[in-house]
Amino acid sequence: MNYQARVDDLVNGAAKPVNSLGLLEKIFKKMLLAWGTMHPEIKPYHLIFAADNGVIEEGVVNFPEEITYLQAQNMVDGRATISCFCQVNNVPYSVIDIGINNKKTVGINRRVASGTKNFMKEEAMTPAEFEQAWQVGEEMANSVIDTQGANLVSFGEMGIGNTTTSSAVLHAMTGILPEFVVGYGASIPTNEVIRRKCVVVAKGVERHRDSFYRIEDILRCVGGFDIVAICAGMIACAKRKTPFVIDGFITAVAFACAARINREVEHCGLPSHMSKEPGMSYAMLLGNILADDIPIRANMGLGEGTGAILMVAMLKTMTYTMYNMTKLSDFELSTPEPQQVAGI
Repeated sequence: MNYQARVDDLVNGAAKPVNSLGLLEKIFKKMLLAWGTMHPEIKPYHLIFAADNGVIEEGVVNFPEEITYLQAQNMVDGRATISCFCQVNNVPYSVIDIGINNKKTVGINRRVASGTKNFMKEEAMTPAEFEQAWQVGEEMANSVIDTQGANLVSFGEMGIGNTTTSSAVLHAMTGILPEFVVGYGASIPTNEVIRRKCVVVAKGVERHRDSFYRIEDILRCVGGFDIVAICAGMIACAKRKTPFVIDGFITAVAFACAARINREVEHCGLPSHMSKEPGMSYAMLLGNILADDIPIRANMGLGEGTGAILMVAMLKTMTYTMYNMTKLSDFELSTPEPQQVAGI
């Protein structure tokens, strides 16, 4: 029996109607196929990359930049939403300061710079900064696989302004009008916020368009350190046959970039929730994940990896269930005798 058949037998041979667990079965199978070998237990690890974004100078968000540092510190202290989600679900996590604009560092200090530059005025990062951010993402993913024994990695982020950078990257990749990919992010929902963000995304991308030869160029010119690191981390996971869980919009854009750079990525990326950011479905489609295949619909938009951790919990539940529930082969079923219907 080949591995695909073993996976099908494990899931379809369980004592339940076939496909009765819907997307949970589909995503569980995808996880097993990404591994290429059976693991009876999930060993998760959650990576959160925190960075500031220079484009907030353009007034694209209603919150001050200091929020990035303060919230990242809350994560380290175990008092942020994502910290609580991880703790209650027994998921270890790390916060990586890859580019917070503050004198103090938070969590694991891998700071490339104190935030990216304003892409409305210049490239968001230099080639050297891009390479450094990429290396951080690779190294962190490989580290949790090698030193923590992780066989399922999830990604999260923290950074004021990163829905703007993500929208810019997606617009540059696809040509989809900003009006179809830009959302409110963390801002108070007003028409002025959307209008301003759309203008910034359109003009910022147009400013650098002549420099876009590869996906990496788009990331470097209008992206953020967090997106770059997550993209690199996803590719590292794919190379190690380690499935990973995508969270919301920012991680979905990183996934789209990673899938364009290395097509093996789409075989390892597992969806979690449908972010309320309008560009989410477009980004996921670039990695061959349909909107209908995203299981959690909770109108979430917090980020940090909150949706991803809920998916990890669901996958842990599925793993335990599939390996421990009764199999159809355990039943001794009698064949019913055909009944004669009166009058026929």
